[in-house]
Amino acid sequence: MKKVKKSDEQWREQLTEEQFRVCRLAGTERPFTGEYQAPNFSGVFHCVCCDQALFDAQHQFDAGCGWPSYWQPISPDALTEHTDNSLGMARVEVVCSGCDAHLGHVFPDGPAPTGLRYCINSVALQLKPTPAD
Repeated sequence: MKKVKKSDEQWREQLTEEQFRVCRLAGTERPFTGEYQAPNFSGVFHCVCCDQALFDAQHQFDAGCGWPSYWQPISPDALTEHTDNSLGMARVEVVCSGCDAHLGHVFPDGPAPTGLRYCINSVALQLKPTPAD
């Protein structure tokens, strides 16, 4: 997939103010406020910036942290990981591999089978529901 490149002005035209703050400026939405924090969806979560598929709703779980949490991405190449030492913490940031949108962080305290918790901002996601049979 070709990487989506846009200027800040172009991103501001496409995204809401909160989406721009989180996705393009590496912000964080307040916990327990996001549309997708409770794991009761079916379908695929896509990047709100470039529409790349990121997480299958079947991999979402309730981590109790206030953000949507997943134990694995939809594919290994959907995300890119970066070391994040901001705020005096050592964390692993996850961004969309299609457009470098900040999505959230991954932590080693998730459930089996991966033991990972991808803690993702709801505003960085767009759910595409599974069509009814």
